[in-house]
Amino acid sequence: MTTEAAPSAPRLTVEYEGTIYEVNPDTPFDIGREGDLGLDHNPYLHRRLLRLAYENDFWWLANVGGGIGATVYDQATRLQAWLGPSSRVPLVFDQVEVVFTAGPCTYRLAITNDHPRWQEGIQDAEAEGDTTIREVGWTAAQKLAVLALAEPMLLREGFGVVHIPSNAAAAERIGWASKRFEKKVDNVCAKLDRLGIDGMRGGVRQHASGRRARLVEWAISAGFVTQADLSLLDNPDAVDDDEAA
Repeated sequence: MTTEAAPSAPRLTVEYEGTIYEVNPDTPFDIGREGDLGLDHNPYLHRRLLRLAYENDFWWLANVGGGIGATVYDQATRLQAWLGPSSRVPLVFDQVEVVFTAGPCTYRLAITNDHPRWQEGIQDAEAEGDTTIREVGWTAAQKLAVLALAEPMLLREGFGVVHIPSNAAAAERIGWASKRFEKKVDNVCAKLDRLGIDGMRGGVRQHASGRRARLVEWAISAGFVTQADLSLLDNPDAVDDDEAA
């Protein structure tokens, strides 16, 4: 009687700051302030925030932190998932990008799976991309405001850490008064919150910097703003303030 050998796990790698880390399927791989991938000494970052593990013939990404969420998205399909604390998603695409914020820093990394299985798992992803963009009547001024916040991340080559500008700095970048800029951002976040996009609600438990970062995460992963839009920042007067509210 011949016993078939168990299939080996697909190769999984993580890219951050120009370095490739190979994940061992026999041992969980932790990402955070410490762990197998120690990002930096940011005190706002959990010691261990994300965990990669191979279980039941799937690679999984889990949020093992206590208060920071992450956006997981596939550039090709525009599908994205919001990974809150104590939740996990199967890694069924060939590559996903993961973005999360701790204090003033936003981190972006890539996870590559050499044996994608998206046909089996696409229903597990949350579609917040093209559908959301089509459903909402965004104005040019709203897009410009979001673009000013997203500029550092759109300009950064590769994967690593980015500082999202303050409202005041982003407003100055396009020559707007701070109150006008904040109103546009508030309106965008309110629309997204009504659509059920997590992390857009303000208040005591949602610091302003965290909300801005979450807005940038959504805008880039959904394709709402791209590198091709950056030229708009150099000619903001050409954008009509066509928002009545």
